[in-house]
Amino acid sequence: MNTALRRGLFLILLLIAWEAGFRIFDWGWKFPSFTQTLQAFYDGFVHGQLLEATLESLRRLLLSFLLSIVIGTTLGFLFARYRLLDDTIGFLVVALQTIPSIAWLPFAIIWFGMNDFSVIFITTLGATWTMAMSSRTGIKNIPPLYIKAAQTMGTGDGMRMFVQVMVPAAFPHMMTGVRVAWAFAWRALVAGELIAKGVGLGQLLQDGRNLADTALMLSIVIIIAVLGTLSDHFCFKRLEDKLLVRYGLAGNYK
Repeated sequence: MNTALRRGLFLILLLIAWEAGFRIFDWGWKFPSFTQTLQAFYDGFVHGQLLEATLESLRRLLLSFLLSIVIGTTLGFLFARYRLLDDTIGFLVVALQTIPSIAWLPFAIIWFGMNDFSVIFITTLGATWTMAMSSRTGIKNIPPLYIKAAQTMGTGDGMRMFVQVMVPAAFPHMMTGVRVAWAFAWRALVAGELIAKGVGLGQLLQDGRNLADTALMLSIVIIIAVLGTLSDHFCFKRLEDKLLVRYGLAGNYK
């Protein structure tokens, strides 16, 4: 039995148990049944509110994620290359990494207001520090032999060294950082949208809470889980596998 079939059977059994549990134990308004959640999906997409909220959240997420990759990778490179920056700003980033990004939301609202920019700011913070630390670790763990060999072949110490040698050598650590940063960005995004104004999955989740619509709330949670799983499996994991093969590292990371 292959993996896809096992997972499919598991999900089918889970859905059956979910619906049966609702009918047997009659937990009512506390948690919706599978059919109620399915109806909420249907109504939400027919009326357009779920689709609109999903697209708006994805727009914010992708913009924030790209910003965090650029900023985090740059910071990681600087920390790995310059001891002074690593001992000062790098030490601060380690401390900032432990702070939930939602803790900065009150500041973001004061600074920027309850708008789209506040959500993007919070989401970017949620992913940047993880990406910075992963990039730093990856670059610091590059075998010195790679650097010396590249210098011997005339690569130099500039951008060419960074792009052609350091990034490929640090890729396994960086790819782990990318996948974790994606998950952290989702968490920060939904948390920010719960409070900020505008359309989004987080705001729709808040509307569901205000209306005590548990089916709508659960449908949004499922959408987030599905989008996160699909993006990781079909994008990040496949990209990681291809690049590991390309750089001859696949055998070391199976």
